[in-house]
Amino acid sequence: MNNKKVLIVEDDADVRLGYRILLQANHYDTVLAADAIGAISEASKHALDLIVLDLGLPAGDGFVVLEKLQANPQLSIIPVIVVSGRDLHANKERALKAGASAFVQKPWNDDALLALISQLVSRPGDFVSSVPNTEGS
Repeated sequence: MNNKKVLIVEDDADVRLGYRILLQANHYDTVLAADAIGAISEASKHALDLIVLDLGLPAGDGFVVLEKLQANPQLSIIPVIVVSGRDLHANKERALKAGASAFVQKPWNDDALLALISQLVSRPGDFVSSVPNTEGS
């Protein structure tokens, strides 16, 4: 079976590990990055099916990463789910305009996040705005 590959960009090591465990348990291969520089580097090195991107990152925030992804024709086609605990109203619209495929408010629901990931890796051109921010199972 050819697993889909997801880049997890999150500066909090515990949260990053949580994503990895959740995704690997659901048959996704994962690549990890802890900051904006690592995110662009890893995205350039791997054939990715999706990126899960935190906004609050060292070495440039998630908006910098989105800008750099959109500026590269090969990387701009990768769907990006922005996940953030930052203000929903101020950041959701900005993230979607910057090229994100979806915005998820922390804390998220694991099942809803997995459904969104599945949808985007199956049909990457689809546009999805957000999922509920109830805590996961």
